[in-house]
Amino acid sequence: MANKGPYDLVVLGGGSGGYACAIRAAELGKRVALIEKDPTLGGTCLNRGCVPTKALLHAAEVADETREAASVGIKATFEGIDGPGVLAYKNKIVTTTVKGLTGLIKAHGIDIVEGFGRVAGPNAVQVGDDVYETANIVLATGSVPKSLPGLEIDGDRVISSDHALDMDRVPASVVILGGGVIGVEFASVWRSFGAEVTIVEGLPHLLPLEEESSSKRLERAFRKRGIKFELGVFFQGVKTTDSGVSVELANGKTIDAELLLVAVGRGPVSQGLGFEEAGVQVDRGYVIVNEYCQTAVPNIYAVGDLIPTLQLAHVGFAEGILVAEKIAGLNPTPIDYDGVPRITYSNPEVASVGITSAKAKELGFEITEVTYDLAGNPKSKILGTQGEVKMIAQKDGPILGVHMVGARIGELVTEGQLLYNWEALPSEVAQLIHAHPTQSEALGEAALALAGKPLHVHG
Repeated sequence: MANKGPYDLVVLGGGSGGYACAIRAAELGKRVALIEKDPTLGGTCLNRGCVPTKALLHAAEVADETREAASVGIKATFEGIDGPGVLAYKNKIVTTTVKGLTGLIKAHGIDIVEGFGRVAGPNAVQVGDDVYETANIVLATGSVPKSLPGLEIDGDRVISSDHALDMDRVPASVVILGGGVIGVEFASVWRSFGAEVTIVEGLPHLLPLEEESSSKRLERAFRKRGIKFELGVFFQGVKTTDSGVSVELANGKTIDAELLLVAVGRGPVSQGLGFEEAGVQVDRGYVIVNEYCQTAVPNIYAVGDLIPTLQLAHVGFAEGILVAEKIAGLNPTPIDYDGVPRITYSNPEVASVGITSAKAKELGFEITEVTYDLAGNPKSKILGTQGEVKMIAQKDGPILGVHMVGARIGELVTEGQLLYNWEALPSEVAQLIHAHPTQSEALGEAALALAGKPLHVHG
């Protein structure tokens, strides 16, 4: 057994949180080793999540626009979906991005170790016969698709999002178990590609963590697109048939389809990696940390999907940077997770930042709120999208939440992030001049209305 090091920190996992931590630590002069068991860096987001799904969603957008070209006076013919071609496009995006990331990490002088890493103590990580000695360990082992008790994912007729991303064909019909971000995005893709889609969600609305009005707007749009859904109904079981699957619901209803996509979330990868043996506290698979992502063992940190925070790549980036700066002796500011922008890239998109009206009332805020309908926004009319911007503020106080639905509306969430995180008053935002015609005007219109001087707002 060979000893390697010593390192200032060893990062276990090369996904969003892990590589961000490694890069920032290297920038701060630390000697870093990055251990990844997969042959490619980038983790879930780059290989099996954010990037490939958004490539598919763009292909779906092109399909929709081709079908609808005549509505804007363009002659175009939609001849169908080339499954292998779409898969090749998606894979090219992923491959080139992985290549760029790998080069970036190497350029920072980070030692990349391919192999299965396991914590061998508070100052050591073992990979095969090699032990990497280090002053600090950063756990960033990510997540995998979850299922329900007794529901076996066979990769054939009952699949996960990982399997769905590698399909080179469009299913004729699919039942999607789970109406969260993953389920909604795949429903949007497959419907644009021509599949019959039904979403099953046990809670009362799609995207149940979003503002209720946003969920209702999405449901209305999905209904118009022909996407079916069963809400407030739990999954009972699934049987394979000659043509696919027969999905049984708790209300007695049965839905037949070619595939069942299990999209009930992702669970942390923490078993069998030596975490608890090293003194790290784990609860239901998640590593327990403080506001600085520090575990019960002071020199061991954890970031990304491994901890019970928002499972978003940009959250992993922020947590990785936070940890690197903490280890380097800086004084980083803990993350306000309410202030993190959240986007579902379906058609239409759903984007938000801050808290919902229900959460604001629960916290004891007296609030005022305005909903600006995109029907009054010229750029939204040009794009042919319907939706809204809802802005919530504390009465006589700052903006508490921005919640939006509409095509490409995710591009506006950064302004919403600034308004929330800088505790902007509606009257201050109302003074800002938004370019015309843009969808960003919708934020300005909502702020104007909250400030008591509405312009293009009816009622």
